[in-house]
Amino acid sequence: MSVVPLERITIEPKLATDACVIWLHGLGDSGAGFSPVVPALGLGTQHSIRFIFPHAPEQAVTINAGHVMRSWYDIKSMDLLDRADMAGVLASETQVKALIAEQEALGIATDKIILAGFSQGGVMSLFTGLRYPKKLAGIMGLSCYLPAGDQLPEGLSEPNSATPILQNHGLQDEVVPFEAGMMAKEALLKANYQTQWQAYTMGHNVLPQQLTAIGRWINQCLASA
Repeated sequence: MSVVPLERITIEPKLATDACVIWLHGLGDSGAGFSPVVPALGLGTQHSIRFIFPHAPEQAVTINAGHVMRSWYDIKSMDLLDRADMAGVLASETQVKALIAEQEALGIATDKIILAGFSQGGVMSLFTGLRYPKKLAGIMGLSCYLPAGDQLPEGLSEPNSATPILQNHGLQDEVVPFEAGMMAKEALLKANYQTQWQAYTMGHNVLPQQLTAIGRWINQCLASA
């Protein structure tokens, strides 16, 4: 069955493209929400990284009184161990995997592709990246959690067992509890994943100094790929 390509915002580098960052937005947002951050990453103008900010499909979201909005999956409840609708997670995983395959078809090796995301997009980044069958350059999950809360997904990928992972979370996060991010970190560390964790004094958002650190991490991942 063919997958309908996700609409997206694409930011091309000035140099010939040899790497890609796919950045997934949070609930109710769109690719436009994070596309302005590229200059704040401190990469300069002479880099070769394509940035893709896809838009999630629109669907009803249970915890938001069934209102229709851009969402990677339905959120059923606030229960940290059972909030994500797994059928929706798997459907979005298929679309994200299609984005990666599209970039590979354009000549970018998967080990030069970073999968990133914020909040619900971070959930999809972790879930998809940990299961992706080919080596990725890096996996980033900001202010997010694992779909099963304290458990890693089934079907983990051996090629990504040593892939660098970056996790950031706000100590005062009012949307995704800090504890949810910690549960994800502990599950990853227990399974010997190479996750780098950083807590920030902030709510459910990102900070300028955080974006600068993310830019350094992106460069490190691609330099070692």
